[in-house]
Amino acid sequence: MNIPEVVKHPVFQHIFQSIEHPEEQYQHIGDALGRDCMITRFKDGWMRMYDGDGTRNEDWYTWGADVLAPFDGVVKSVYINPISNSPGTLIPGKASSIVFAREDGVLVTYAHVMDIRVTEGDMVTVGQVVAKAGNNGYSRHPHIQVGAWIGETPLQVRFDLQAMGNQMKALGERHYLCGGEC
Repeated sequence: MNIPEVVKHPVFQHIFQSIEHPEEQYQHIGDALGRDCMITRFKDGWMRMYDGDGTRNEDWYTWGADVLAPFDGVVKSVYINPISNSPGTLIPGKASSIVFAREDGVLVTYAHVMDIRVTEGDMVTVGQVVAKAGNNGYSRHPHIQVGAWIGETPLQVRFDLQAMGNQMKALGERHYLCGGEC
């Protein structure tokens, strides 16, 4: 049986890695088949997610990074959790999140955001900066959790590789891969 999928714009304007939520790992509609996305950079010849020892949010390349709208659509809801976790520490609770709706009924959620720049009912355009990446709710380090669904059916999230390639061309390989630090 094939799992339905959605292709969406990249979360960040930098190279990133994601950890997928396999089928049955999470049952909640926003988590089911989702992805946890973290910016990576080349440092000392290795792909890394943070500088230093990673014990401070500011060490993580994802922390405070611009988060980009998944598609042209409307902001369906916004939830704000004002508490930021320290890396390695989990403070249970709902994560700050934004839910986006596309005209065809596809919904996408971004969780663990901070400095949210949109409100419910706002129209967004693909690639628009909508928030910054944070570390709140059920989270042990800065990242953005992406989930997608239509009706009650979770969707497998895919990122638009052509858009990622266009970002790399526009920013230059050095900035896209290393944040200008390699």
